[in-house]
Amino acid sequence: MKMLNNIKRTGYKLKFKAKKRSPEIFIVAGVFGTIASIVMACKATTKLQDITDDAKDQIDSVHEAAEHPENLPEEYTEKDATRDLTIIYTQTGMKIAKLYAPAIITGTLSIASIITSHNILRKRNMALAAAYTTIDKCFKDYRGRVVERFGEEIDKELRYNIKSKEIETVKKNDDGTEEVVKEDAVTAELNSESDYARIYDDGCYGWSKDPAANLQVLKKTQAFANQKLKEQGFLFLNDVYKMLNILPTKAGQVVGWIYDEKNPIGDNYVDFGLYDIHDERKRAFINGIERNVILDFNVDGNILDRM
Repeated sequence: MKMLNNIKRTGYKLKFKAKKRSPEIFIVAGVFGTIASIVMACKATTKLQDITDDAKDQIDSVHEAAEHPENLPEEYTEKDATRDLTIIYTQTGMKIAKLYAPAIITGTLSIASIITSHNILRKRNMALAAAYTTIDKCFKDYRGRVVERFGEEIDKELRYNIKSKEIETVKKNDDGTEEVVKEDAVTAELNSESDYARIYDDGCYGWSKDPAANLQVLKKTQAFANQKLKEQGFLFLNDVYKMLNILPTKAGQVVGWIYDEKNPIGDNYVDFGLYDIHDERKRAFINGIERNVILDFNVDGNILDRM
């Protein structure tokens, strides 16, 4: 009994894995099936000459009989010739269809396999977009309740994990003595960025060891992204990732920006989040001290349902 249960569990797992990988399975089957159908069609073509030659001989015989009926032992009319030609053409067509049938069937199944793979991926993307829409709405509703109850400042502090901490600096007096001065500074924690944030560093487009040059590249890329947003009316996060030579993500093909002058749903512009006075790392980058910077994009959320 235990062995039977183990076999059943293994079967269920294999079935689930096959279902999970079904788009890849169908697309591979479709590609190989298409190649196989081409090979089969080429092979069938080599036998086509025999069929056409045989048909030509029979057609020539019918025409010869119709033109010289006196050479035949029995009467052979024009109606008989038409009937025989119809039979020859029909049989020849059936032979050709039978010859190419395996290639046609294989090609049709291959196309169906590719279409099936596409439909499965499309349904999964729709489900992913629907799930993200629900999560995004819940998060925005939550933030709205926080703002309503505690105000925008508290919401910003909670969202970006902004904290006030006491720092000590050494101050030199006019008489040459030194004293420790304690000051309050507002900072953002390292994990304050969203899931869409990415690090602009070595390997990204235009990055160099010169912080000022990196800042100019990012500002120009941001301007280009805004120009493309206005031209298209929409822009996906993956489009911006590609501009910066950053690997695209699954979420990046769903979230992005919508541009609408009359009814904006977001900021109506692309912002890389460079100028954040509460983030000391970004202040260091803007001031030319740091070469790298964390980019946090102001996406409008799921834009698939709004297009």
